[in-house]
Amino acid sequence: QVQLVESGGGLVQPGGSLRLSCAASGSIFSIEAVGWYRQAPGKERDLVARISDAGATNYAESVKGRFTISRDSAKVYLTMNNLRPEDTAVYYCNAAIRTFLQPMFRGDYWGQGTQVTVST
Repeated sequence: QVQLVESGGGLVQPGGSLRLSCAASGSIFSIEAVGWYRQAPGKERDLVARISDAGATNYAESVKGRFTISRDSAKVYLTMNNLRPEDTAVYYCNAAIRTFLQPMFRGDYWGQGTQVTVST
């Protein structure tokens, strides 16, 4: 079994910063592209940022210049600066993962989400 666990969410004032982490565990052969998504109440889940296994990144227009996605051998991070009230949402990690049990199959995995609230 593969699990993704997000951490680092919380309450922050406008203009503040947070860093989210996404850690994968299980019988993992390889992790390919990883994305951070967010879902605000009553809205659809939207892509925030994505990073390929080669390190190529892309961002939603609304977060360009404020958010940075990065990865190391253990985790994928989303560094969020100059946060705005409209960034308030549950943030989810999504990853394309191959397991040792089925290395030829690329599965799509989601974490449970972490709440980010930007408010005074």
